[in-house]
Amino acid sequence: METIKINDKTYNILRLLGKGKGGYSYLVTDGATQYVCKQIHHEPCDYYTFGDKLAAELGDYERLSALGLPLPRLLAVDREQERLVKEYVHGPTAAELVERDALPPWCIPQVEDMCRVLYAAGLNIDYFPTNFVLQDGRLWYIDYECNAYDAQWDFAHWGVKYWSKTPEFLAWLANR
Repeated sequence: METIKINDKTYNILRLLGKGKGGYSYLVTDGATQYVCKQIHHEPCDYYTFGDKLAAELGDYERLSALGLPLPRLLAVDREQERLVKEYVHGPTAAELVERDALPPWCIPQVEDMCRVLYAAGLNIDYFPTNFVLQDGRLWYIDYECNAYDAQWDFAHWGVKYWSKTPEFLAWLANR
């Protein structure tokens, strides 16, 4: 089994959970508990400009935590190797639920409740449904990315297009 080291601790990699604009997320274990390890990457992204990705992740986590958004707790940071260890939120992503026609009707109002808090703080998050996990009746935002509010990228104008089987969601499914 492949391992990854974060600071002084070694974890077994169970599987790749996904790749985003900023990094790869792996399900890892220390033998007792499962976690998510995010490895920052520096691959180009033609629609997003980055500065210091690790600093951005940490700052965004602090901002969103202060607002009380349901987020996985940040447990460890390895600055040298640009790795984060986060609490693992078990459950299907909103994208998986949309694909299976199984998204509970109360999920959209939960995202809209998050929006009210975020917009009041002048922020947007990445509303793409792969960034939300349903656990025990609650949606968790599992990414830490947030940006200054821009109506073009808010939930009502952009994000909601991917929370049902719209042409945008179906095109994403076909190309993933």
